[in-house]
Amino acid sequence: MRFVVRCLCPPLMLALVAGAFAQSQDESKRFHPKPSPIVTHNTPGAAPVAPNTSNERLPVWKYQVVSPRDGNTYQGVIVGSDPLTRGSQATTTVPAQVVPVILQFQSVATAADLTTGIITTTPGHAVSNPTASDSACLSGDNNVPLKLLAQSPLFKRAGFEFGDTSVGVTQYTDAFQRAEFWTQIDRDHYHTLLAPVQILPALTVKVPAKSGLSLPADIFQPTFSMCGPEGIVDINFLDAVVIKQLNNLPGVNPGTFPMFMIYNTGMSFGDPTNLANCCAGGYHSWVPAAQPNTLQTYSPFDFDVSGFFVPSANDTAIVSHEAAEWMNDPYVINGTPPWGNTGQVVGCQANLEVGDPLTGTDAPPIHMPNGFTYHLQELAFFSWFYGGPSLGLNGWYSNNGTFLTSAGPPCS
Repeated sequence: MRFVVRCLCPPLMLALVAGAFAQSQDESKRFHPKPSPIVTHNTPGAAPVAPNTSNERLPVWKYQVVSPRDGNTYQGVIVGSDPLTRGSQATTTVPAQVVPVILQFQSVATAADLTTGIITTTPGHAVSNPTASDSACLSGDNNVPLKLLAQSPLFKRAGFEFGDTSVGVTQYTDAFQRAEFWTQIDRDHYHTLLAPVQILPALTVKVPAKSGLSLPADIFQPTFSMCGPEGIVDINFLDAVVIKQLNNLPGVNPGTFPMFMIYNTGMSFGDPTNLANCCAGGYHSWVPAAQPNTLQTYSPFDFDVSGFFVPSANDTAIVSHEAAEWMNDPYVINGTPPWGNTGQVVGCQANLEVGDPLTGTDAPPIHMPNGFTYHLQELAFFSWFYGGPSLGLNGWYSNNGTFLTSAGPPCS
């Protein structure tokens, strides 16, 4: 199992994940109230078997490019049809399954020391349930997190304009893919869609005290307040639960994208009673599938509106990051010239993870027919990683124009 994580941590808490959840963190890490999102990554030890045309494997296109940034050749796979060939006229669909995860915590925090980051707990019971109404953090008819996610522009169509350019009425990840290869595609027909979208029965997980806890809404007062409780669950524990369930979920196979939704809950790297270990907001990963020579991709993510994290992590910001990164690097193998020291990245990375360079940077919010305004993250184009000229719209290198040039000389 290998994974890519969206980490909701302060900038000084960059967690570098290696192997199977091994962790190395900056010496200066400590908990900061209302932490800013950061993403950390690792790379699989071996490339997976390339999917074929079977409908039980992801539909991907393969690329090979010589990067003007360093003159080296890179290759990888991206979900969808090849925009550089006749596939630029094609529409690709990948079924998505949303699994709401109900977390039953057996430990409740009684105090949190913001100086040391240590949480004091007592045995108790608290539940984080994305299928239940939450009138404390949400309002009116839009008070059920799962319903809000289902009605979001991740799964429903909305009109997207990047700058003054309309890229169509579609889902956000498709709008980004179209914009990313705007100069190459048949704009009337090229799409990569999460469809159909199925809501699967909820998964109920009893979280032992050593693996998670619930923070009451008032625990950080007077420093700051939350509208409702925030959970913390150990990412190792949650991932083991998710992996165990993958083969038991109806309809899930290597050609689908199962997405595990938790609510107002961050994922700690280890001991949840130490706030310095907090928090990942989501990740995308894969495990060997039951079918020979296939891999099952998946992504747990937090839909968070508690006020514990900065606003750039609200509602669908995290899942927009993860879904786009899954689409552009589903097996976490797409190498790039080294880049870094931008967005949340301190130092260098060398992979095609389109959310990382702009983590914490919002795309224009989308107001949907349900009356809710959704947060989405701006994302970096393919050409930003490999070098220009840009294949994207407006000559840009990101979908809201934050990047107007490529990543530049390789990071060292």
